[in-house]
Amino acid sequence: MDIDLLVALDALLQDRNVTHAAVRLGISQPALSARLTRLRGLLGDRLFVPAPNGRGVVPTLRAEALIPLVADVLRQIAAIMEPATFDPTSSSRVFTLALQENPAIMLGPGLVQRVRAAAPGLRLRLAVPDRKQIPTLLESGDVDIFVGGATEADDAWIGRSLFDDDFATAQRKGHPRGTAPMDLEEFCSHAHLLVSSAGDPFAGVIDRALDAIGRTRLVAMSVQSYAVAPTIIAGSDLLCTLPTRMLHRFDTSLDLFAPPVSLKPVAISAYWHPRHQEDPGHRWLREQLFAAAGTVERS
Repeated sequence: MDIDLLVALDALLQDRNVTHAAVRLGISQPALSARLTRLRGLLGDRLFVPAPNGRGVVPTLRAEALIPLVADVLRQIAAIMEPATFDPTSSSRVFTLALQENPAIMLGPGLVQRVRAAAPGLRLRLAVPDRKQIPTLLESGDVDIFVGGATEADDAWIGRSLFDDDFATAQRKGHPRGTAPMDLEEFCSHAHLLVSSAGDPFAGVIDRALDAIGRTRLVAMSVQSYAVAPTIIAGSDLLCTLPTRMLHRFDTSLDLFAPPVSLKPVAISAYWHPRHQEDPGHRWLREQLFAAAGTVERS
C-alpha cells in the first residue's frame, strides 16, 4: 500500500465514478483502473461494482467501512507534510542559554528586551555552563545555545561569532594615582583584583602575559563573579582588568585605561547542535540573540 493507492481509493470513494476520480487525480482512466486492480488484490475485495443505472460505481461494504479510515490516514499524512511553524506572540516555550557571567551581562539586557517585546509568553533561562556536560545538554535540547569562546566549542556544533572584546584596566573615581595613562611600572606596582571562576584563583591571562615579558603583579583579591568586581573596585584602591564592553556599563563609578601589556581580544560566539538548525523556534531565538549581540558591537 502506498500513498498513490490511498489517494486513488479516497477519490473513488468520494466521486464513485472512475472517470471523475481520474480527472480529480490528474491521471488517465486506465491508470486509475490499474490502481483499483492493485487495491483489489491487496485488500481481497472488489471494493467497487458497477452502478445498476450504468453511471459510476457503488462501493462494497468493505469499501464503505474504509471511508473514515482512509480519510483519517490522509489527514495524518497531510499533517506530516505541513511545514513546522513558530508564532512568538503565542508561544510559551522555554529556551535555555548556557553562558558565563561576562557574556550574560553583555547580552542579557538586550536579549530579554527583544524577547519580551515580541514573545510575552516565552521564558528564557540563562545557566552557567558545565563544560563537560554541554555536548550532552545541547544534543538532548536541555540547552538550546551555548555562548563562549572557540576553544570551548565542539567541531560538530554550528557556530556564529557574536562579538569581539578587548581589555581595559579599571580604577575607582578619585583613585590616589590620578587619571594619567598607566605605564607598565605603575601597573605592576599596584594591587589588583582578579575574576577567576576556575584554575588558580590568583593568576589569569594578564599574569601569563606579564610572565612572558618577565614581570609580575600582586593579585590581592580574587572573586568568582564579574558582577561583584566593579562594586569592589569602586570602593577600594584595587585595579582590575576585564573586558572593555562590560566595564563601560560601570563607567559612572570607574575610570578606564588601556592596560600596558599586550592581550588578545576575547572572541564570543554562539553554538548550537545541528539537530536544532531548522527548528523555527530555535531559528527565531538565534535571530534575537544575534540582534542583541549587534547592540553590544555598537556599544
